[in-house]
Amino acid sequence: MYDRLVSPNSRVFLLAGLAAVLVHAAQAPNTLTEAEKAAGWVLLFDGKTTAGWLEVTGLPFPNDSWKIEDGSLRALNPGHGFQDLRTETVPQSFEFLFDWKIAKGGNSGVKYLVQKTDRWTNAEGLQARARGLEYQLFDDASDPSTDRRKLCGALYDAIPPSQPAARPAGEFNHSALIVRGENVEHWLNGVKVVEFQTSSPLVRGVILQLAAGGATVPESFIALQNHGTPVWFRNLKLRRLNR
Repeated sequence: MYDRLVSPNSRVFLLAGLAAVLVHAAQAPNTLTEAEKAAGWVLLFDGKTTAGWLEVTGLPFPNDSWKIEDGSLRALNPGHGFQDLRTETVPQSFEFLFDWKIAKGGNSGVKYLVQKTDRWTNAEGLQARARGLEYQLFDDASDPSTDRRKLCGALYDAIPPSQPAARPAGEFNHSALIVRGENVEHWLNGVKVVEFQTSSPLVRGVILQLAAGGATVPESFIALQNHGTPVWFRNLKLRRLNR
């Protein structure tokens, strides 16, 4: 699917990306086509069960913080803390496709190359967080003054998206996260909004900071952030890549 999109800037490939989004939108949620199965895609969420998902520190699925709603994983804020989710699988080079929507004013993210996790209690209750590179999910319209490095599609707090590509709050978006060795791409609704090398001084500095003085890790699970605001995830698909 998105292997056709990994290319230099090209109108042909952009059109192919938009076509892929349209085909994806017409497909039943949380399913794989025969072509996707043949291409090596794996479904990470069936829309009905929490199989394959854990609390971010590896504990069982946090039912107080997440639930299945209308075929989506939905983040909850029960009033006594909220935790991130993680995949059981730990991919290295991969493509990760996900559909998501966010409530008005919402903030969330998808984290990868997670360097550490934290679990603590504060005034809001029990918290559990992934500390990794973040594909930012945000309702951009909620705050026009937001730092561009924190807009939707950004590498959070580091690299802004090349252009706005998110749909309005409450509508599903289609995203792709591609990690191939040191090269990383963020795609949003058929548009490549971020590309970088993890070895670049800027990103290397971010990774070192996230590792908090420990040894950095080259691979990790994928985490869905619960930032205390409603967000929904579905069509979570993974394909491992050769470098």
